[in-house]
Amino acid sequence: MKLKQTAGRQHHAGPVTYVLLGLAALVSLFPLYWNLVAASHTGERVVEAPAPLLPGPRLFENLTFAWNQVDMGEALVNTTIVAGLVAVSTVVFSTLAGFAFAKLPFRGRNVLLALVVATMTIPPQLSVIPLYQIITDLGWVDQLQSVVLPSLVAAFGVFFMRQYLLEALPIELIEAARVDGAHSLRIIWHVVFPVARPAMAVLGMLIFVQAWNDFFWPFIALTPDGNPTLQVALAGLGSGNHTINQAIVLTGALISTVPLLLVFALLGKHIVGGITSGAVKS
Repeated sequence: MKLKQTAGRQHHAGPVTYVLLGLAALVSLFPLYWNLVAASHTGERVVEAPAPLLPGPRLFENLTFAWNQVDMGEALVNTTIVAGLVAVSTVVFSTLAGFAFAKLPFRGRNVLLALVVATMTIPPQLSVIPLYQIITDLGWVDQLQSVVLPSLVAAFGVFFMRQYLLEALPIELIEAARVDGAHSLRIIWHVVFPVARPAMAVLGMLIFVQAWNDFFWPFIALTPDGNPTLQVALAGLGSGNHTINQAIVLTGALISTVPLLLVFALLGKHIVGGITSGAVKS
């Protein structure tokens, strides 16, 4: 009885907790703040020692220069399309595959799962040459599908969803749906997806940020003057007269960060709500 009483008691954080959380927030936000500071100074002032710690007067001038030096608007649209498609496809396919590995008995399931997990140990650099040959033969160089299609599903996503559904989805729920006459697609839509929603939100957030910040393969498949994503466009910022203007480069990085901050500001409560709802057990 004593355990039950303490389990239902509401605990409040003390002042030490708030101090530690405040320090952690300051440490986490300082790089973003200094990015803003650097974007408001000249390139010469940014590389001087000591580095500036207060905003300067050139923020809007640097923003205008960075936006016009490369087609930042097209890069933002391209990156949104690529990150959105990659996130949605990875979440859907990973949930379907994770459900199969977690709850559907079939021959060779453990062997196939081991092979999927083993692919995470292969460096992505090994697949660059054959992948580039494929997109060249298909005529996809400097086109967005060359970046989207190789990333439609991720081994990490399959393993992540499999581990979540293994514990969160009772087999009795699936059997009850089959007894009621539900076919496989209906079970997936009305049973699997609602149960997996918290994990799908987390996976979608992680994959979206990863695709948004991806540089290595888009830099090979796309060109800054053709059909760039943000990270490819940033590679052409600030160059000229054999020098690189670091203030302009950091201004471009600031522009590329703002959409992610807006996404978290608008959807943060829904993502956290989905995570916490999946963590509550009766």
